[in-house]
Amino acid sequence: MTALIYIASFLVLLGVLVTIHEYGHFIVARMCKVHVQRFSLGMGPVIYKRLDKHGTEIALSLLPLGGYVSMITDRLIELEPEVREQLTEEQIKNTFDSRPKWQRASIMIAGPLANFLLSIFIFSIIFLNTPDPQTVPVIKEVGSSIVLKSSDQFILPGDRISSINSVNVNESKDLNLELLSLAGLTGYIDLGIKRLDINEIVNVNIYVEDFLPTSESQTMPLAYLGLTIDYKMKPIIGQTVSGGPASLAKIEANDVVLSIGSSRIDYASDIRESISSMPNRDISIKVLRNDNVIDIPVSIGSRVNDLGDEIGVLGVSFGTKRSFLQAFSKGVYETYNLSIKTLQFIGKMLTGNMGAENLSGPIGIAQMAGNTAQAGLLPFMYLMALLSISLGVLNLLPIPVLDGGQLTLLGIEAVRGKPLSEKTENFIYTGGAVMVGALMIFAIFNDVSRFF
Repeated sequence: MTALIYIASFLVLLGVLVTIHEYGHFIVARMCKVHVQRFSLGMGPVIYKRLDKHGTEIALSLLPLGGYVSMITDRLIELEPEVREQLTEEQIKNTFDSRPKWQRASIMIAGPLANFLLSIFIFSIIFLNTPDPQTVPVIKEVGSSIVLKSSDQFILPGDRISSINSVNVNESKDLNLELLSLAGLTGYIDLGIKRLDINEIVNVNIYVEDFLPTSESQTMPLAYLGLTIDYKMKPIIGQTVSGGPASLAKIEANDVVLSIGSSRIDYASDIRESISSMPNRDISIKVLRNDNVIDIPVSIGSRVNDLGDEIGVLGVSFGTKRSFLQAFSKGVYETYNLSIKTLQFIGKMLTGNMGAENLSGPIGIAQMAGNTAQAGLLPFMYLMALLSISLGVLNLLPIPVLDGGQLTLLGIEAVRGKPLSEKTENFIYTGGAVMVGALMIFAIFNDVSRFF
């Protein structure tokens, strides 16, 4: 049964990604009136096909490791004269080669663009259906190995990390991705630190030499830097329990708790600690609401915990709900940020600053698909968005046989005023196919080596 889950989730994952990618090419080609001979999901022998009303063969092929859109070209008609007999005069006139360069470029870029749009859509759905945890990375311990730029700089437990090299970070993923993007660096990492006692951002420069040099260190970038981090939630009310103490006191969602009684509140955990120690007491809670500070009298409730002790209860949860616009804008940013990081990581693999063993092939993807599918729909969708970004970025690389390679050849044609010779193009495409094939073999080798 478990094997079936892995196989089914892999096929669904790959099927959606490939369908969206190829549909991007297909729909723009049709908008440009280029005749598509075949739209295939999968590679190799065709196991099912049907013709649509435009004469395009919609096919399902045996090997579920890709797909393609076969468009009519002048070269195809020249090499296979029998194809001409199957086409109308309108279709022969509107070959891919006959379209203006901007239309051909649009058709090529439409596949990766469809993948980016898919990731934006998926991220938006995920962010709309999950609360914003409103976490901040708080320094718990500072290692003795940290080297600062000057003697007047220091890092203290309790400091919040707000940015790395001017890039804002909040979540664990963001912080680790920023540090990973600096692999191989010799120089300074600029940490933006928010110090609670002075309530302002302080810039601290940490010197690193050949940062994150090994695959092991790249799995723990913060530890290698010399910092131990706690992720704490901001004291922002997400929801109140109907009929609970907070609800009866008219505490509202998005209120920021500043203090409880005489105790200052910095994080949601401070609220729990303060409230639990004062069951059945009447206290004043100070909150920030719409830029106004309000004192709210609250009668704390109580319950008995697992140890039999009576503890205070406020009746609130943390993590705020995003609006559609907030979810969409975060989805756009997440897609953009992860696309840039993917390019950076590819560059670092090429320079040797990041281990190429991080590459996964079909076996690794199937394993991830099965694991996330068993974890739930949202984790599976998140993986789909990540892989959709990877597929979009990889296809834009200037490697022949990929979309980016064809865009590069189109750019060369625009500069030269004519396309490259058939012999040169064949040589380039053969080299590109060898490169892609070698990369696939290496990725599969990585997958297999993880089991030994």
